[in-house]
Amino acid sequence: MSLSPEDLFAFLDELKISTTTVTHPPLHTVEESKALRGDLPGAHIKNLFLKDKKGRLFLLTCLENRTVDMKSLHKTLDSARLSFGKPDLLWETLGVRPGAVTPFSLINDRENEKKVTFALDASLKESDVIHAHPLHNEATTAISSDDLMKFIAACGHSALMVDFDTPG
Repeated sequence: MSLSPEDLFAFLDELKISTTTVTHPPLHTVEESKALRGDLPGAHIKNLFLKDKKGRLFLLTCLENRTVDMKSLHKTLDSARLSFGKPDLLWETLGVRPGAVTPFSLINDRENEKKVTFALDASLKESDVIHAHPLHNEATTAISSDDLMKFIAACGHSALMVDFDTPG
């Protein structure tokens, strides 16, 4: 059973992680987000739920302006060829719908075996603030990069760091 945004915020409170959340109309794309947010400072992200040909699942979180080469990403992630995960699998695994994919959804992949490998744009660790949806796309939550890493660890995950800035 998937946790709610209220469960997420309670968990963040337990971890003594401070966040700020703003509500807004539902956002489904990076372009919609850019049009609505104005000058909101901090790193803005996009998230991809991926499945490889062997059935391994990945959540990739990167800067919103990154070009992700799906034809070569599997080499970076040391996986088989990748495609986008189906909406039903996304819901079953991370408890979110398309348009609301977020690193916060790792809270729903904490029980028993971890099904999802989390991959993070290495440059995000240098960001003071990262903006992500809190399990739905009608709000955006600001969190420090250190606190995001603390949250990920508390969910029983680690981040596979992906360097998009180094060719290769």
